[in-house]
Amino acid sequence: MTRRSLELIAAADVIYYDRLIPPDALEGARPEADLVYVGKEPGRPGLGQAEINRRLVESGRAGLRTVRLKGGDPFLFGRGAEEAEALREAGLEFEVVPGVTAGVAASAYAGIPVTHRDQSAAVTFATGHEDPEQPELKLDLERLARTPGTIVFYMGLGKLGANAEALVRGGRPSTEPVAVIERGTTPEQRVVTGTIETIADRVSEAGLRPPALVVVGEVVSARDRLAWFERRPLFGRSVVVTRARDRASVLAGKLREVGAEAIELPVSRTELIEAEDARVDGPLERFAAEGFDLVCFTSPTGVSAFFGLLEGRGLDSRSFAGAEIAAIGPSTARALSARGLRADHLPERFVAEGMIKALESVPMEGRKVLMARAEEGRDLLPDTLAGRGAEVTVMPVYRTVPEPLSDRDLTRASEADFVTFTSASSVHNFVAAGADPARFGPEVATIGPVTSAAAREAGFTVRVEAERHDLDGLVESIQAVGS
Repeated sequence: MTRRSLELIAAADVIYYDRLIPPDALEGARPEADLVYVGKEPGRPGLGQAEINRRLVESGRAGLRTVRLKGGDPFLFGRGAEEAEALREAGLEFEVVPGVTAGVAASAYAGIPVTHRDQSAAVTFATGHEDPEQPELKLDLERLARTPGTIVFYMGLGKLGANAEALVRGGRPSTEPVAVIERGTTPEQRVVTGTIETIADRVSEAGLRPPALVVVGEVVSARDRLAWFERRPLFGRSVVVTRARDRASVLAGKLREVGAEAIELPVSRTELIEAEDARVDGPLERFAAEGFDLVCFTSPTGVSAFFGLLEGRGLDSRSFAGAEIAAIGPSTARALSARGLRADHLPERFVAEGMIKALESVPMEGRKVLMARAEEGRDLLPDTLAGRGAEVTVMPVYRTVPEPLSDRDLTRASEADFVTFTSASSVHNFVAAGADPARFGPEVATIGPVTSAAAREAGFTVRVEAERHDLDGLVESIQAVGS
């Protein structure tokens, strides 16, 4: 999706959307925005085009910021021109935001370049199914067959056999390669290849269904060399991400890189602790005035929140002068590095037990230790260091607040291949949101032993536990089981 489309979705009062948009395309909409489904599906009744036009005009006249969201490009077999004409006739102004059409995008995801220097210098986009109510057909397939280059048919599955016969009558070789791409660019993508003569039978045998795209031409032969999407290790697998809303996209991005469909269903959000809170104000005053011998961070969010509090007092990384720094894992260490600080202590296992072991050789008697962490963090690390003689100050810099899930969200989660948990709180919040561990189908994947223990206590069966307790380790462990 383009940046402009995301900006308009975020500002919209009402969004009329089709069935072929990405599943998460509406996530950027405001909670109070009115989301109206106006999609059309083959063989099922839906809103007619005249009614869609009427609603768009009605919303515009009411002064609402209105988005008509379509899959692909609105002016390429998207009926966007008809809707724009209705708005102009009503005296309403509009903006058209071009998209990436399926003829280009789905072909590329199937490893098929629609043009190639050695094979095709032109590409024709055509409808494979014209409106039967038109007084006469506008597309002469036999004439089109004589046009050199690649032909891409939209909506061509229903008349695949008849269209193939027309192309042969027009002079296309019956042995010319053809590909049919079902649900292109999505984790459900399927591609069947053949020739003009064989493709209809092959598609029938494979059971392909709309939406599908038909590509005709020598460029289809490039798929054997250039197919890439289906080669990714988690292609075709769906994974639920339950991390807090402001952190979910990082894990989701890593999963998409290896081909998975990442379903973001945050069960919590992060709230920063106010600077006026006595648990924050006192330690910050002490940090600025006299400093600490050791400062421990247990998450990247803790680093970000702590530096936000420092900046609120006009302080920066120079305030750490003379202090040693401990980070619970590489992600936390990278967050520190981005602010000019290097972690002196980094455990091999990215849990409290690992941090305890990493600090075994560090003298603690009489040392002043500051621990910046979540409000609901475990007490194992501070209690252990205090037991060794350290003067430990626990400073909660953020809290995790539960977020509800809708029935639709829970249904999507139950149909996935995996659900991921990156903390014990994410397990508790997921169950509190309505998930039933006793009737839960997806495999459960956790970031480490503490989270696994919480999942088992809640009634889940843990299939995957990350060997390295960070996001990369979690993704790698899912790959080992799911690919």
